[in-house]
Amino acid sequence: MKYLFTLFAIAALSAFSLPGSPSIHAFKVKSIEGGEIDFSKYKGKKILIVNTASKCGYTPQYEALQKISKEYADKLVVVGFPCNQFGGQEPGTEEEVQSFCKLRFGVTFPLTAKVDVKGDNISPVYKWLCNKSENGVLDATIAWNFNKFLLDEDGKMLAYFPSKVTPDSEEILKYLK
Repeated sequence: MKYLFTLFAIAALSAFSLPGSPSIHAFKVKSIEGGEIDFSKYKGKKILIVNTASKCGYTPQYEALQKISKEYADKLVVVGFPCNQFGGQEPGTEEEVQSFCKLRFGVTFPLTAKVDVKGDNISPVYKWLCNKSENGVLDATIAWNFNKFLLDEDGKMLAYFPSKVTPDSEEILKYLK
């Protein structure tokens, strides 16, 4: 009986995905609109996570992010994480960031509240994304804006792409076809 109880306890615990396990679905983050983005709602779709900035040389990538967000809406969710850690290139308020993204690039995909993607105040999501000990697949160092992480339908890490890889590049699109 004790053995059976232990098996049930292990099975119950394995049904949950906690940080330190290979699924992004355990996380919730504050939305730029003030609500919450619950990654568990994206089960069954790939997720492309990008640290963004409005005054960066890579900012035009918002256009391609919006394009693939619409084109692959049945199988992909793009989530932008505005960050001001690289050259002060996201200095505005969250309202200003949201307005810029909508007016300049027509962004409709989810944006989080501004976060840190490295350092002492790193967002828990980015801690998970950047550490193999957390995500089970890879270590990554965020060196600039518009780094991209692609996760599979089960919330597991598929790939990491540096800033120069555009969202509509074959390197990324091959995972969506």
